[in-house]
Amino acid sequence: MRQRSGLWLMGARGSVATTAVTGLLALRAGLIRPVGCVTERLEMDHSVLPAWDDIVVGGHDIVSIPLDKRAEQLAESGLIPHSVFTAVAPGLRAVDTELRDGYHPVTHTGSLADAVARLAGDIEEFRTRNDLARVVVVNVTSTEPPVPAMPEHQDFDLLVQALNDPQRTVLPPSSVGAYAALTAGCPYVDFTPSPGIKMPAMDELARRKAVPYAGADGKTGETLLRTVLAPMFTARALNVRSWAGTNLLGGGDGANLADPEQAKGKLESKARGLHNLIGEVTAPLHIDNVPDLAERKVAWDYVSFEGFLGAKMSLQFTWDGYDSALAAPLVLDLHRLVSAAHADGQTGALSELAFFFKDPLGTDEHRFAEQTRMLAEWAAQL
Repeated sequence: MRQRSGLWLMGARGSVATTAVTGLLALRAGLIRPVGCVTERLEMDHSVLPAWDDIVVGGHDIVSIPLDKRAEQLAESGLIPHSVFTAVAPGLRAVDTELRDGYHPVTHTGSLADAVARLAGDIEEFRTRNDLARVVVVNVTSTEPPVPAMPEHQDFDLLVQALNDPQRTVLPPSSVGAYAALTAGCPYVDFTPSPGIKMPAMDELARRKAVPYAGADGKTGETLLRTVLAPMFTARALNVRSWAGTNLLGGGDGANLADPEQAKGKLESKARGLHNLIGEVTAPLHIDNVPDLAERKVAWDYVSFEGFLGAKMSLQFTWDGYDSALAAPLVLDLHRLVSAAHADGQTGALSELAFFFKDPLGTDEHRFAEQTRMLAEWAAQL
């Protein structure tokens, strides 16, 4: 018998979350086809996955714009069809009543333990009130800069002590949210490159709570192509001399990543994958804010490579798309798969979900074909 499952979105009023919720409501109503939803094409027992009608949405955010107004903005930008927005607007207003204020380090008073307790309480109340079998928490907040490692990040007991000291700030907001999710006994998905759940102390908490988690940094465009193309050069014994990339972003992502510190985590996530695939290579990568692009993202790559007899050659490609339209179905997929993993009793990092991420947790496998095989084999056994 199917059970209802909660999808709790951290950053619930952002572009990715709003697109995912709009898409979920449209799928329920039969207004759209599940284009981009990987779970619809996997060869597996689909009865273990929450159906679209079984997913109940809630979330945290630090901004207050109503969800339907945010969706209207996305419709104006060309991301959401106006006919779909009009049809699901009442549903968006209903979901908006399930959203709660997120943690903000500037406005929060008290210890981080207090913040964790409030956030976890919101999730637990949502689960109980809606009679949900489980809640999967998905982080789709804005990218945060990397943080220096501290002893508390390595040792769980030290972290607990530090959280109760109001004078200390030991965790970035993404990790406060992850800690709250795990405290509430919820599986967790990190769709961002932020520190989130990556700390060893968080892995220990997940195992103590016997919940699975997945991440990090959703793979939607340029990096998706890199993980497909880079193994081709290696397999054909071609020498990649350099791989340069430029990303042009508009909207909230463009504004956020215009700050070099904010962009650092995203750039590091992208670079790790390429290094793993082809080794040491000159690989400059730039992210530029172009407000006129609004919700679109354009990526241009130039690959210089060497063939037989030292022949110099190159490959260039351009990716132009709506990143939120690529990310949103993956958010729904990850909710369904992680929910099924939790029901199956799996715990810790779900390395088999590397297919979805730039910087996969629990594995160093970045080759897309191998990631696809890992996912298919794992899903077939659920």
